[in-house]
Formats: sequence, structure tokens, C-alpha cells
Amino acid sequence: MLEEVERWLTRRSWSAADHPPASVRAAATGTGVSVVLPALNEAATVGDIVATIRRELMERVPLVDELVVIDSGSTDATAEVARRAGARVVHRDAILPRLPAVPGKGEVLWRSLLVTSGDILCFIDADLKDFSADFVSGIVGPLLARPEVQFVKAMYDRPLGELPGQGGRVTELVARPLLNLHWPLLAGFVQPLGGEYAVRRSLLERLPFPVGYGVELGLLVDALHTVGLDALAQVDVGVRVHRHQDGQALGRMAAAIYRTAQVRLSRGHLVRPALTQFERGPDGFVPHTYPVDTQERPPMCEIEEYVTRHAA
Repeated sequence: MLEEVERWLTRRSWSAADHPPASVRAAATGTGVSVVLPALNEAATVGDIVATIRRELMERVPLVDELVVIDSGSTDATAEVARRAGARVVHRDAILPRLPAVPGKGEVLWRSLLVTSGDILCFIDADLKDFSADFVSGIVGPLLARPEVQFVKAMYDRPLGELPGQGGRVTELVARPLLNLHWPLLAGFVQPLGGEYAVRRSLLERLPFPVGYGVELGLLVDALHTVGLDALAQVDVGVRVHRHQDGQALGRMAAAIYRTAQVRLSRGHLVRPALTQFERGPDGFVPHTYPVDTQERPPMCEIEEYVTRHAA
């Protein structure tokens, strides 16, 4: 590990306990915080997350000013459950309707900038179990307490079933090797692909958003090039428990993340943006080919509707 990264680890890594909600709120003079949950068929978990944030960080301590669930086309009761728990629910397709939405998490996060108003945006995945408000207050805290910090990622243990620390397979097999080889300044991030992070709007609006699973790696790499390592940080929030994907889905994630890295290395394109995987059928292995996300949304500061809204 580079000496610069070792110094960064001691200077820009904290625990959630270092930023308790009450003291964080005291430092938040005039700074609005928006929490965004991208959600697709998460009726089983989204309600508990929303209720916890509202109870702990909006009513008990007024840290969060805005709580928004962006529904990206759920076929279950996600929207109803989230609304009943106290979130404002916006359907992905209702945001920037002149530009048809494409499937993908990054697409939802990009569009969320248009329907939120906070100076700080905090993204939280909607499939978390045993959710703690520390996931929000912990990563928002450094941004409120330290004006030089621009981007904060959560770090945590990720168990796989009964096995501690064995989650995050795409991180260990794809993202971490890519970052260590090509962006060694980011080698100190424990969970570079984690879906829980808080960022200043003034930075987010200048970054392109990969529309799919590559969004976390893309934002982290682009933030490094835009504001430098010392403006990035991470906070230990304990343990993250969520729904795990099967191996086939992880393969598709890995392909999207590799493609995102490749574009940032060369600003070129894959010759064939597709991934073929195999599943055993009654007569042997059957190939299934899936497209790899190749589209990115431009920085939000280039979108006319966004510029007009924030100039008003």
C-alpha cells in the first residue's frame, strides 16, 4: 500500500460513534441533508429502514431534512410500504420524463438529484436488514463537521450466511484488484462497491453516472480525479446484512464493473458489450447472453432542467 494511502487511512477513517447524531446536527448550520433509497421490489425491508430514519434522525434528532424513496418499477408493495412508513415516494419514470429511463441503479441515483434539495445526498440501499440509523448519521457526520470532506463511504463487515466477512464477492474478486492495480490511491477503501455513501451535491452534480451496477466504482474513481484523495473518507458502521445475489447475477455485476473501469482507463468501449453465462438444463448446459451496461448519464450540471431548477 502506498505511504500516502496509509496516512489517509489514519486521517480519513472514522467510526460511526465518532459522529453521534446530536453533535452532528449542531455542526450542520444551514446545511440540508437528503436521504435517498433506490428501491426495486424491496417491500420486505424498505419500511423498517424508512421508519428508523424518520424516528431516529428526523423526529428524535432533526438531522435529516428529506427522505425520498425512488421506486424504479417495483411490482410489489414497495411504494405503498415506503409511503406508509413516512417517506416521499417518487417513481423513476416521473423524473425528467423527456428522457426515457433505462433499467439500472445508477439511473435512479442520477435522477434523484432532480427531486431532492439537500446540500448533502446520502444514498442507502433498500434491502438492508437489521438497519441502524448509524448508517446515515455515521457517513453524513464527517461532511457536516469537516468542510474539506466531499465524499464518505460506509465500511462494514459483510457476512455470507453464517460465515463472517465472506460477503462482497464481487468486491474481492473484481473491484479490489482493479483499484489496486489501476487506482492505487483508492486501495484503502474497505467497501468500494458499498451502496451506502454520502456526497456533497456540489460534487455529485459534476460527475457522470454509469446507469447500472458500475455506478459505485465510477463515482469513486471520478471523485478521486475531481477532488483528490484527501476529500474522500470512510466510516465504520458495523455489520451490513442484506439479500445476497446468486453467482449468475454476480457475474453480470462483475462485467458491468469491469466495463466501467475499462471506460475510465481508456475512454473507449468494449468491442462486444455482452456477457454469456451458462445454466444447466434438462439436455445439458444452456447459454444465456446478457447485455453489459454501456450507457452513462452526463453530469447533472449539464441537464437544462436541473440548472433551471437550482438557479431559481
